[in-house]
Amino acid sequence: MSKEIKNVEYGLEKIFEGAQDFLPLLGTDYVEFYVGNAKQSAHFYKTAFGFQSYAYAGLETGLKDRTSYVLKQDKIRLVLTTALTSDSPIGDHVKKHGDGVKVIALWVEDARKSWEETTKRGAKSFMEPTVEKDENGEVVRAGIYTYGETVHMFVERKNYKGEFLPGFKKWESNYNPSPVGFKFIDHMVGNVGWGEMNKWVKWYEDVMGFVNFLSFDDKQITTEYSALMSKVMSNGNGRIKFPINEPAKGKKKSQIEEYIDFYEGAGVQHLALATDDIIKTVAALRERGVEFLPPPPQAYYDDIPNRLGVHMSIMKEDISKLQELSILVDADEDGYLLQIFTKPVEDRPTLFYEIIQRMGATGFGAGNFKALFESIEREQAQRGTL
Repeated sequence: MSKEIKNVEYGLEKIFEGAQDFLPLLGTDYVEFYVGNAKQSAHFYKTAFGFQSYAYAGLETGLKDRTSYVLKQDKIRLVLTTALTSDSPIGDHVKKHGDGVKVIALWVEDARKSWEETTKRGAKSFMEPTVEKDENGEVVRAGIYTYGETVHMFVERKNYKGEFLPGFKKWESNYNPSPVGFKFIDHMVGNVGWGEMNKWVKWYEDVMGFVNFLSFDDKQITTEYSALMSKVMSNGNGRIKFPINEPAKGKKKSQIEEYIDFYEGAGVQHLALATDDIIKTVAALRERGVEFLPPPPQAYYDDIPNRLGVHMSIMKEDISKLQELSILVDADEDGYLLQIFTKPVEDRPTLFYEIIQRMGATGFGAGNFKALFESIEREQAQRGTL
């Protein structure tokens, strides 16, 4: 990582120092997917990824148009929502995009103020501030649109003592596979169309007060066949990070173009889930049938000591074990990181997951980009979409 980039990264707090952060974010509250069959999707995420039954809303709780299953693993909450009627906008979303992320919910102290501050700065409203109550207190939620049909929901739950949200009941199940070690969402990546990255970078800067602290161009993220560009946006305290990708010209079709084609628009490409023991987590995922991208060549693992440099002396993991599991390694000035990417988890080549373990590193694995994208291209070639 360049010195200039690191200086920007270190300067995040200084950028906000002395200025009021008009959109203080406490963290990710939940991520909601619109899916074709929430019950079956919930079973998949429990079985394959080790998520736990948490909350439920549907016909039994008084809903007539949709059903939602909430799953939890440490600080991560996933909501899987499906339509119950043919005229539902949820069903329309699934028909167009396939299963995908609709809502990225952000935990805030004041949902009303968050909505007011962002809409007055140009955000399109998805839902005005709404108070939802039950015997456990109240939650205030409000939402705005971001790229594509994706929504940021502001969730204020300081006056709520219930499990999830009013209208949900505790979901108890006799089927409870063990967790695999996921801790929290490290970052979420959005794909946007040709020439739209800078537009959405400016939107996050102007509307949400985010900072672009890391950028990659088509000279850094390129292979023999394809390229892309990416900019990483972060809020003031660094708890929320949204890399934004757009395609770049190449000899063949990039993974971003493939995503846009099959998702039929901009949307969330992948969620990066953090773990404290990536070897244990990935081994468990493989045993449960989760498929990962093909491994890089032997030369990649032979070169790890050179790539890690001074950090090699503190590396705890056995390289042969990393190679056995196809885990990638990269380093920056602060330390190293380990990461691996699943294949798309649906039939459309759209949504996938990254599993990441940070050992001091604050970057996003730039040293792995070439190996990663060549693996993706091999998959694209098999699909006939390269």
